[in-house]
Amino acid sequence: MKVYGVEHIGFTVPNLDDAVKFFESVFGAVTALETGKIDGDDEFMRRRLGVPGHCRIENIKVLRLGNGSNIELFEYSGEAENLELKRNSEVGGFHIALQVDDAVAAAQRLRDGGVDVLDGPTYVETGPMEGLTWLYLRSPWGQFLELVSMNGPLGCARDGVQQLWSPLD
Repeated sequence: MKVYGVEHIGFTVPNLDDAVKFFESVFGAVTALETGKIDGDDEFMRRRLGVPGHCRIENIKVLRLGNGSNIELFEYSGEAENLELKRNSEVGGFHIALQVDDAVAAAQRLRDGGVDVLDGPTYVETGPMEGLTWLYLRSPWGQFLELVSMNGPLGCARDGVQQLWSPLD
């Protein structure tokens, strides 16, 4: 099997329209695909998607963000309300990192726009990530996202290690 790269990252959101508006307004995302309601019975849901049989996919939208992997957003019905997202420190917790031209300027723009930005940005001065500026933020539904910017190759590239993929490549 030949792997070409990451085609998309998918995750479930509590309100698809609100999530799409967030990605459009904050990051300039564009909807590239929409499925509408997926017609599947209980057996399909359990065996094909690994979810409880009574759950249903109300809609899926796939967003394009710059020159990177697509983001696939699901809205399901049938799950209990108010389930908390896993923290990054928990198994199954995750975040998506978006590369931007200037993480410092982006952080200020996001804060000015009312986005929940954690402390930072942080500039890494030494080690394999030397040259990376990063910061975490939370979407309105609590999903962690990260912004990164780089001024040249990271420290690991200078040490002869495989160069990391970048949407700038």
